[in-house]
Amino acid sequence: MPELAEDQKHFLEDNPYVGTVTTLRGDGSPHSTVVWVDVRDREVGFNTAHGRAKVRHIEGDPRVSLLVVDPNDPYKWVAVSGRAELTDEDADRQIDKLAKKYIGRDTYPWRNPHEQRVSVWIRLEAVDSSGFDAG
Repeated sequence: MPELAEDQKHFLEDNPYVGTVTTLRGDGSPHSTVVWVDVRDREVGFNTAHGRAKVRHIEGDPRVSLLVVDPNDPYKWVAVSGRAELTDEDADRQIDKLAKKYIGRDTYPWRNPHEQRVSVWIRLEAVDSSGFDAG
């Protein structure tokens, strides 16, 4: 199983760069949306809510890809692909962690009490990147 290199991991973990996640609709066509990106050990993930398109797509076909581009250098990026796993465990904590990373807030300000948050973790099958030292 491929793993993130340390510099790729830090790129994703330390920078508030949004990612573009692509899931597959029921007819096989791609669906891309912007997400806040999380890293856990060497796994890459994001957070969403039950009932949203991403969750429905992953439940039907767990294959996903995620691309994060440095907004200051479009030639520096990390792309991962693999199979997504959905979990409700610690999803509320994760969205608060991501709110801190991306908007400097201790808690996610757009929390909807009628939604159940869900964490999405990608089991890496491929990792590609550009703009990192080869050595």
